Amino acid sequence: MVPRNKTGGRNRDRRNRQGTTRYREFFVARTYSITELATEFALTPRTIRFYEDRGLIKPRRQGQTRIYRAGDRLRLMMILRGKRLGFSLDEILELLDLYKLPDRGLEQTSRTLARVRDRIENLEYQRRDIDAALSELTDVAAQLQDQLAQMSDPSASRAAQ
Repeated sequence: MVPRNKTGGRNRDRRNRQGTTRYREFFVARTYSITELATEFALTPRTIRFYEDRGLIKPRRQGQTRIYRAGDRLRLMMILRGKRLGFSLDEILELLDLYKLPDRGLEQTSRTLARVRDRIENLEYQRRDIDAALSELTDVAAQLQDQLAQMSDPSASRAAQ
């Protein structure tokens, strides 16, 4: 049996409400300056302003001061993750804008999955190209090493003739 508090409600309900309130106070009401975000993510303020100019993040303003909310911070984290994974800023913006759709994330998740699969395919293709280039470069290096050894040892080059 779940213990009840003095008002007859469940203690668990009270704890959940308090936890939700604390969550909102910390994450939703929390704001950040451009300097705080730049420091946290090892970026320059100019980079953050660039993302703002591209429409990736939209901070509130108080006069000339930018005020970033928790949602802006989350978008910045997602932008950086997208860049790390090799997505262009236009692709990242498209995926971020899908969060605004009222389909509980279905469209956003579906499109993101398709983009991720395309990115995997491209990276695998690039890996094959890199492997082929490394193999060829290794062969060239071995040939050059042999050539250098022959040039360093004149008796070896006469014996080879």
